[in-house]
Amino acid sequence: MVMTVFTPDVALALESETVEIKRRVGIMGGTFNPIHNGHLIMAEQVRSQLGLDEILFIPNNIPPHIDTKTAIDGTTRAKLIELAIEDNSDFNLERIELIKGGVSYSIDTIAELKRQHPDTEYYFIIGADEVAYLPKWYRIDELITMVTFVAIKRVGFTQTSEYPVIWIDTPIVEISSTDVRQRIEQQRSIRYLVPLKVADYIVKNGLYQDDKH
Repeated sequence: MVMTVFTPDVALALESETVEIKRRVGIMGGTFNPIHNGHLIMAEQVRSQLGLDEILFIPNNIPPHIDTKTAIDGTTRAKLIELAIEDNSDFNLERIELIKGGVSYSIDTIAELKRQHPDTEYYFIIGADEVAYLPKWYRIDELITMVTFVAIKRVGFTQTSEYPVIWIDTPIVEISSTDVRQRIEQQRSIRYLVPLKVADYIVKNGLYQDDKH
């Protein structure tokens, strides 16, 4: 009888082939009222630098903030996201929080995503200004066991947290949804602040024409 003997290197290689490789997916959550180029730059830089398979954009239904702000309806915000990302096959829209309705808690969303996709590891992307608020997030001690937080470095914000956070360098782009809305209301240009298709849709549908949103 002929016995096959593998060298340690070959044996290790064969063993590694049986190990399940999980998909690695980034999450960009928020109101996206509206989505702008700063969101897209952050998402692409995280995807590239961490080698993620995909970025999911998840618009919330009702944000869990005490000072809740009024946003246009979720269907329209989702449409703007679709227009913004349709040319990037690594970006996708996830409507899970809009479908669920009610207040959108990250832990509920992540729990449901992990239930649907147990073979996926999730990376939750936040801004440097949000890191200091992590202790106030709903059920944060459970949430940090379910996702890896990725924060975008920003001048003036310390890179420390009591929770594990991966810090990422990206070009500093000072664009905010609030500023975009104000410019629209004041009939000022938003060209190059949001994707062209998003700007066209906003104009054609008369979105953000007053200060109520």
